[in-house]
Amino acid sequence: MTAPIELYYWPTPNGKKITIALAEMGLPYNVNLVNIGKGEQFAPAFLAISPNNRMPAIVDPEGPDGAPISVFESGAILQYLARKSGRFYGRDERQRVAVEEWLFWQVGGVGPMAGQAHHFLRYAPTMDPPQVLPYAQARYRREVGRLYGVLDRRLADREYVAGDYSIADMAIWPWAMGWQGQQQDLAEFPNMAAWLERVGERPAVIEGAAVATEVRSDLTSDREAQRILFGRR
Repeated sequence: MTAPIELYYWPTPNGKKITIALAEMGLPYNVNLVNIGKGEQFAPAFLAISPNNRMPAIVDPEGPDGAPISVFESGAILQYLARKSGRFYGRDERQRVAVEEWLFWQVGGVGPMAGQAHHFLRYAPTMDPPQVLPYAQARYRREVGRLYGVLDRRLADREYVAGDYSIADMAIWPWAMGWQGQQQDLAEFPNMAAWLERVGERPAVIEGAAVATEVRSDLTSDREAQRILFGRR
């Protein structure tokens, strides 16, 4: 029997990428909650696994050559799991290149830009004192819209971003599902809207996206979490 992967997790979009992938690949895993609103990501034991103190991270007791391995950064974890399972990474080198292009597009573009949009549009105005910064709000709202335009055009003639359903779709979907908080108009992106629904109907996506959602606090009112995550007192 395959030993379960130890997943260090909080229900963020980056965390959900990995629970979705594990469910899609049928890999057993244990969830170890790391409450980022309480600063548990700064504990030395977690930093030994994830030195950048970010979610998620994994420890696979059956890594290369049967020896344990830890992996941090969600994109690197997705690549590792896809190689381990032999699934969702393309059937040849041409397809793998496409998967990697769109995976890196997400980790370098959609994730950072959508994260900043969420921060300045939703969370910063609720701080004490409120931080309403029109330039930052407009900048990140506009950039997220540009990126979703890229995605929408990509999906005009295909069901998934890299051909077959892949880890690239798993990476993009949890972030794109936050379009409302990023103040986007989904009617402007009909191909993306159809893709969101198509991916969201997959049983493994439903299962993975639901993991531990009940434990996350409301950052618009949790002052202690704001202090820890945003450096505000």
